[in-house]
Parts: sequence; C-alpha cells; structure tokens
Amino acid sequence: MSKEEPKTMTLEIQEDVSSKKEETLGETARTIIIALLLAMIVRTFLYEPFNIPSTSMVPNLLVGDYLFISKFSYGYSRHSLPFGIGSFDGRFMAKPPERGDVVVFKLPTDTNIDYIKRVIGLPGDTIQMINGRLYINDVRVERKVVGMVEYSKEIAGKARAMEYIETLPGGVQHTIYEESDNDMLDNTDKYTVPENHYFMMGDNRDNSRDSRVLDLVGYVPYDNLEGRAEVIFFSTDGSASLLEVWKWPWAVRYNRLFTRIGNGTTLKKGS
Repeated sequence: MSKEEPKTMTLEIQEDVSSKKEETLGETARTIIIALLLAMIVRTFLYEPFNIPSTSMVPNLLVGDYLFISKFSYGYSRHSLPFGIGSFDGRFMAKPPERGDVVVFKLPTDTNIDYIKRVIGLPGDTIQMINGRLYINDVRVERKVVGMVEYSKEIAGKARAMEYIETLPGGVQHTIYEESDNDMLDNTDKYTVPENHYFMMGDNRDNSRDSRVLDLVGYVPYDNLEGRAEVIFFSTDGSASLLEVWKWPWAVRYNRLFTRIGNGTTLKKGS
C-alpha cells in the first residue's frame, strides 16, 4: 500500500493541474465571448467607426481620418443596423437630422456603398446653385471669405480653392472650399426636397458628387441614414504603409485626434 501512495499523489496533482488549466481556458473563452458581444452591441446600437476615402468633405474631413458615428442620433432603420440584420421598413426611436449635421448614409442607388455628406436641405425645402452660390428656399446663403488655400487631392495632386465660412439658415456655420463659381455643379435647376428625404452636399463643393447629381445620389431617404459623424479618433496622412511601422509616429496627424465634428464644424484642423 505504501508503495502505491506516491503514484496516487502524482495522479491527484496532475488532475488538479489539468483542472486549473481547463478553468483558465474556460475563463479566457468566456472573456473573449463577452468582449465580442459588447463590441457588437456598441457597433450596432451606439458607435460605429468609418474612414474618409475622398476629398469631398475637405477641409473639415480629410482622407485618412477615422471617425465614430453615433447610431442612436436618428433612431434605427434596416440600413443603420450592420450585417443586414434588420429586415423592417421605417425607423424606430426616430429623430430627424438637423440642417448642418454631417451624416453617413447608404447611397440610394447602391445601398452597399456608404457616403458621408452634410445635411443642407430638409423635407419641403427648395435648393439651387446659381453662379456658385447656394440658395435655400430662394434665399441666398451667406458666406464669408477666409482666403485662398492649397490642398491635396487624392488623385490629381495639389489644388487651389477659395475658403469660405458658410452660415446656413438657423445659424449653423461651417467651412467650405470653392475652386470656381462656374463649375459643372455651380449652376443647377431648382430642387424640391420630397417628404421624408434630405438634400446632402459635400463641403468641397466642386469636388463632391452629392444630391445635386440626381442619377447617383439625389434625395436621400430618411431610412438610409446610418448615423451622425461625431468625433475623429485617428488620422493618418498616408505617408506610411501598414508594414512601415517605423514611420507610423510621423504619419499620424496628432492635431486632428479627438476633434469633434458635430453640427457646424467651423475650423479646419490640420491639412
């Protein structure tokens, strides 16, 4: 009997170690599952990340900006819920956007594509561009000259534009760029925004395909809104690739981190 005791003790120790390993693995798995569920809940109902791929919202949003949109700002529709999990029509907990909001929405002509623009026209408004000037309900929107600027375009290199501070009805101010007051979209017919739709425009007026292009964007249905752009949480100037780790510290636009977007961004933060 005494000779078998050490073997019994060894087996007990091995079983105890195995049991502790299983408990540790189980706890780790549970932690990962809970973290994934929390991330899914946050992304679905609270905040979702997006990045800016074009210069259509310059100077307020730059290529390489990463931002959070608030999913709860306008309530929820099938287009605002990820992975196609919503199969219903309309919105619940609905709250309409305000003029001047920067919004991510599903492109009406292809709901697989996300666009980001500023709300310019509300349901029932008339919108028109005449010689580069914006008219809302037949009243010309005021703009104040800031000065000539140079900025980087994603394809054509550098471009020059006049910077203005535009004041929308209701008092919301934001900066815009105009390369010319006689570009293709600077003189338009009068648009009348249908009920339950919105008229969207980019802040880089001569380099934005927006609601002025009826066969691409046109009037954006309320149900297509995904959320309001809230804050830039990261920004890179694109000078470092994913593998060029040693360049990352110099590629980050630190002065843009945690910049609020909200209703009426008036000053550009870096370039």
